[in-house]
Amino acid sequence: QVQLVESGGGLVQAGGSLRLSCAASGRTFSVSAMGWFRQAPGKEREFVATISWSGSTTYIADSVKGRFIISRDNAKNTVYLQMNSLKPEDTAAYYCAARRTGGSYDSWGQGTQVTVSS
Repeated sequence: QVQLVESGGGLVQAGGSLRLSCAASGRTFSVSAMGWFRQAPGKEREFVATISWSGSTTYIADSVKGRFIISRDNAKNTVYLQMNSLKPEDTAAYYCAARRTGGSYDSWGQGTQVTVSS
């Protein structure tokens, strides 16, 4: 089991920036990739970004490409989501998730709320 704890959410004005953090602990040796997802009220959970456990490979959703950056600190087992030029439509609960080798995202954090005011 992998435990994930997100932090860094909050209220920001449109055009502002936030950095989310996700600290992983537990059976991290089984993790192949980490991802960020978000869910706005009344909408389905949406993929945002993913990064391999080594940090060598990243993928960003088109909806946030050019504004969001995913990175990781191997020494701290922490993944970050740098969010720039935030828009009101980025308002959502953001979740960190871990994917095991050959599997799906099956470990999830508790979520952190991001609210962007216009």
